[in-house]
Amino acid sequence: MTYPCMNKLPLLLFVGSIVAPASVAAADSRPNILFCIMDDASYMHMSAYGCEWTDTPSFDRLANQGLLFQNAYTPNAKCAPSRSSILTGRNSWQLEEAANHIVNFPAKFRTFPEVLRANGYQTGKTGKGWGPGLPGEIDGKPRVLIAKNYGSENLDKKPAKGMSIEDYAGNFEVFLEEVDSEEPWFFWYGSKEPHRRYEYGSGQKLGGKSIDDIKEVPGFWPDSEVIRNDMLDYGLEIEHADSHLGMMIESLEERGLLENTLIVMTSDNGMPFPRGKAQEYEYSNHMPLAMMWPKGIRNPGRTVTDMVSFVDFAPTFLDVAGIRFEDSGMQPSPGRSLMDVFKSRKIGQVNPKRDYVVIGKERHDYSRPGNQGYPIRGIVGNDYLYLYNYKIDLWPAGNPELGYLDVDGSPTKTEILELFRSGKDRSYWELSFGKRKAHEEFFDLANDPECLNNLANDERLTEVKHKMKARLDATLAEQNDPRFLGNGDVFDKYGFSQGHAWNFYENYMAGKESKKRTGWVNDSDYEPEPLD
Repeated sequence: MTYPCMNKLPLLLFVGSIVAPASVAAADSRPNILFCIMDDASYMHMSAYGCEWTDTPSFDRLANQGLLFQNAYTPNAKCAPSRSSILTGRNSWQLEEAANHIVNFPAKFRTFPEVLRANGYQTGKTGKGWGPGLPGEIDGKPRVLIAKNYGSENLDKKPAKGMSIEDYAGNFEVFLEEVDSEEPWFFWYGSKEPHRRYEYGSGQKLGGKSIDDIKEVPGFWPDSEVIRNDMLDYGLEIEHADSHLGMMIESLEERGLLENTLIVMTSDNGMPFPRGKAQEYEYSNHMPLAMMWPKGIRNPGRTVTDMVSFVDFAPTFLDVAGIRFEDSGMQPSPGRSLMDVFKSRKIGQVNPKRDYVVIGKERHDYSRPGNQGYPIRGIVGNDYLYLYNYKIDLWPAGNPELGYLDVDGSPTKTEILELFRSGKDRSYWELSFGKRKAHEEFFDLANDPECLNNLANDERLTEVKHKMKARLDATLAEQNDPRFLGNGDVFDKYGFSQGHAWNFYENYMAGKESKKRTGWVNDSDYEPEPLD
């Protein structure tokens, strides 16, 4: 697959206070684990994948000295449900209310960091963990789904107005100073970038590049100065996240810990642009993924084409820690450990059985009547994407009179809405906000990675489509998906962790709620009247 890219932006490093290194030598031979997750970055925007408009040398180092995964997918392209799948090793439809966004995390689902902690691992995190939502309580205290937060270190100033002031690398240093050298550790680095909002023009002003460097804008957005700037601003934030990974790697080297540390970097979901995050297309679910573990990965520098799902992370981390998943106390997982990939010397497809992944979504933001989501199930494999939209009478990005809440406010969103409202061009609005015209969508990813040409009715591909749908159906049946089994409305009955969110649509339309509750979109995103 090929994607529109731009020329490289220079890496922007913002270094906070760094604690002087100290020697830490673990007596326990189990590896340390550093899990790094960005917030809203798509697969094709790391320079290791050939993109020329972001420079991500730290991610690229993981790929060059470890493994670069070409086909990693989140099961659900939204923050909380994606992270729920990571933590539990289960697909969204297997997680009850944790399939949704802004929820109370179910007590029955144990997380892999809880298991690591119970088995001698020291755990810590910095930045964004799981959420938005509430983790619940254990013995009257908030449940720690991931780990104790390390947040004492801040940068001297925000690198750009939209970025976090947190010194992620500095907080990792504090954690390393505290660890017991006799025991292994797990650390979660949750960058809050490139989540919106961005400082408009920061990509040019701070990155030193021109919008003329952009070779091609994705076909589902108009090509304009505004949108090119929006892309550069997003790229700058990816580089910031990558720079902190680089400082963490340097610290591990200085402490002699790099050899036996498994480092993973990915993102939770796709870029926060229309037809990206919160949908189920390539720019939504296809995630960057690189791993490095000098002591544990054979033949480093390989590119792996196996289909990998986020539900594979939990089984992998327990496996490298020597913990049988069956003994972990976690609910059963459809995921599979990647240890076979680590131990192999093969390039490309390592395990022929890893030839597809399943994806889907339920309710994201509180953007529709009756607390409804927009249910989708899909399957990706062999360069094809099949999607089934269950309720095409609903708005896929949220109701227009509520500002299309499933799509974050942005200059790109505003420009598409202005073109639609003025009558100049509604084609971009149809792609990102319009109701789907058919239940089935089927895309040839090798030739159409932007998912613009729906081939569901192409008779030449009928057999391929039917085989993929049959495989999807069998998988959903095996995993007891309520939506597939005819009880999908249960997902709309689960509550929110924020009281105002329940029946928000009805309360807003009745004048009992206001736009102030939806700060992730612009006031101007709201249509003055319903469009249907």
